[in-house]
Amino acid sequence: MTTARFLNVVDVEATCWEGPNPPGQPSEIIEIGLCVLDTVTRERVSKHSILVRPEHSAVSEFCTSLTTLTPEQVSAGITFAEACERLRTEFHADSRPWASWSDYDRKQFTAQCQGTGVRYPFGREHTNAKLAFSAARETKRRYGMAGALRLSGLPLEGTHHRGGDDAWNIAALIAELMSKGSWPG
Repeated sequence: MTTARFLNVVDVEATCWEGPNPPGQPSEIIEIGLCVLDTVTRERVSKHSILVRPEHSAVSEFCTSLTTLTPEQVSAGITFAEACERLRTEFHADSRPWASWSDYDRKQFTAQCQGTGVRYPFGREHTNAKLAFSAARETKRRYGMAGALRLSGLPLEGTHHRGGDDAWNIAALIAELMSKGSWPG
């Protein structure tokens, strides 16, 4: 990995159901949370939440109870293609390294881009922060973000399962790893 001044920390929320997906309704991104982390100062310099209008699925009651996002809120969002373009133009996603808590976010983008023909917005440099956190503690246990914050003595800021807030919290964990020299990159 190359050393870059800024790291995009990304967390997505997607349509979800308590049980299996209803027929014909794939999981679709409904919120892209992004926090820009300055890798030199280890400061979180900005926090963003991009609401995305699903095209082939609906926000279920379960999804609203988990994320607080309502069908009305996401229906006012932008298209997935517009969101990917915004990631490239506003946040340099195609040239800046990025990280997420696990591979879920990367895989969700990959699947949704392939399924819709939308150009993948990110470059090749992705770090799975969950694995980096476990490696830094020399354990095979995989902590959820909230558990990792507790273990690190960091507060959970904002609403859990909201993309912008989760990206902000993940960036705090990454900054902590960087301060200890445990961030790969």
